[in-house]
Amino acid sequence: SRLPEEEHPNKAFGWAARDTSGVLSPFKFSRRAAGEKDVSFKVLYCGICHTDLHNAKNEWGKTLYPLVPGHEIVGEVTEVGSKVQKFKVGDKVGVGCMVGSCHSCDSCTNNLENYCPKLIATYGGKYYDGTVTYGGFSDTMVVDEHFIIRIPHNLPLDAAAPLLCAGITVYSPLRFYGLDKPDLHIGVVGLGGLGHLAVKFAKAMGAKVTVISTSINKKKAALENLGADSFFVSRDQDQLQAANGTLDGIIDTVSAQHPLLPLLGLLKTHGKLVLVGAPEKPLELPAFPLLQGRKIIGGSLIGGIRETQEMIDYAAKQSIKPDIEIIPIDYVNTAMERLLKADVKYRFVIDIGNMLKPTS
Repeated sequence: SRLPEEEHPNKAFGWAARDTSGVLSPFKFSRRAAGEKDVSFKVLYCGICHTDLHNAKNEWGKTLYPLVPGHEIVGEVTEVGSKVQKFKVGDKVGVGCMVGSCHSCDSCTNNLENYCPKLIATYGGKYYDGTVTYGGFSDTMVVDEHFIIRIPHNLPLDAAAPLLCAGITVYSPLRFYGLDKPDLHIGVVGLGGLGHLAVKFAKAMGAKVTVISTSINKKKAALENLGADSFFVSRDQDQLQAANGTLDGIIDTVSAQHPLLPLLGLLKTHGKLVLVGAPEKPLELPAFPLLQGRKIIGGSLIGGIRETQEMIDYAAKQSIKPDIEIIPIDYVNTAMERLLKADVKYRFVIDIGNMLKPTS
């Protein structure tokens, strides 16, 4: 099913971080050998996620260097293994945050591979054969077909990339926590890569959407560009008081330290506050606001493969596309610096197919 190693050496080229500075530079490496259930594809676009920044700088303390980031990856199939059934050469495909799981635990058998204790991350993890996984800031990928997402024909490939992490991160909790019903009033905290997609998905599901931000500068974008119904600044006590008890649910996308107490006050009885951001330090959880109204705080981490495919198909059907800024690969370090300052509306996408050229 595979060409001999000398004919198919799986040489790859990408950009990698080599130390905690997080600075990326050109990097030549080898992909693992493609197996009978593997799909090989040429990478065309890859989104930049805040997770890439955390991992490049080892801010979560588990980075394996050299690290090739990127887990919002789309491309075109170049080769399939002999037992691959769902894909053929030429198909447009994507890969999100994971490339492996155990396939036998409760999570895996319930199509929740994202919660498998043996999940293999798209980059910075160890594959079954012991090889290190490298992400989509590179020219090629080799991935088990189970973890490959089909990209619908009517969804532009550059716009599809951020949906594979940012999109599923907000879609999954809207569905799971029952916040996808028409006429609900949903709050979205933070208007970045995750938040702007939360607004778009919630609006498509028929919700009334209020954006809650620390910055008044985001009001125009929220209301005019993204179609939110209302906006207020989280530090404005008068606005908070006026909105008390009005929201059925809140998707909190903020990754920085922030108080939960004001958000809990915004919820109706039985309201749900769902955290999808990942602050480095623990957040303070006051009990009384939960007790007074039987409110729920939950969390959510990406989604399983079946749900990710469902999300991509839904986005194509509803014409939901992230707002993106296309960049060349040699701009990636500047993009990371801008991402740190939240200076992007709302997702960087690297044009890998046209702009990643091996250096001699």
